[in-house]
Amino acid sequence: MTLLSDSWRRAWHALAANPPSPALSAQLIAHYAEPQRKYHTLQHLAECIAQLEPALGLCAHPGEVEIALWFHDAIYDLERSDNELQSALWAAQVLASAGLSAEVCERVKNLVLATGHSALPATADECLLVDVDLAILGAEPARFDDYERQIRQEYFGVPFPLFCEKRRAILAQFLARPQLYSSEFFRSALETKARDNLARSLSRTMTER
Repeated sequence: MTLLSDSWRRAWHALAANPPSPALSAQLIAHYAEPQRKYHTLQHLAECIAQLEPALGLCAHPGEVEIALWFHDAIYDLERSDNELQSALWAAQVLASAGLSAEVCERVKNLVLATGHSALPATADECLLVDVDLAILGAEPARFDDYERQIRQEYFGVPFPLFCEKRRAILAQFLARPQLYSSEFFRSALETKARDNLARSLSRTMTER
């Protein structure tokens, strides 16, 4: 938990704001520990923080990127289609209550929304945050395969043939991108491994029904 506590303090220090009550970080941690989560868990948050740490110096607003990371999957309900929006609004409300400017709140809200992956990131900080969120695609094969199992467990209620069909479409969509990672930092480190993982997974799902 040291990684998480250090990240939390570092983000608020970079924002030049006092951290809210310890109850807030405990509440966020409780959200990431919800039983319906199998991938979007504290493990995912910790892995993202570990990926972000060496890239913080590249961020225009490192505190905003790191606090957005904490909130990016704060709301995760498989029955909802607005998880990122609700997470973004929560983040903006917390920052406004802490006395941060409207401009900071808006940037953090947009950072969280960018992790919905429905559009290409618009700013350099959004690029870095989205790349951090997608870093799992470039993980070592054993961890990537574990991630794939965790995603299936989250969607266990979806019939397996339908899950495979949807998963194939997502994998193919990622592979069709000219670049998986928007920043040179993550592209140079993870692009090749990510494409290998995605191609291997797509090949596997083509044979699964």
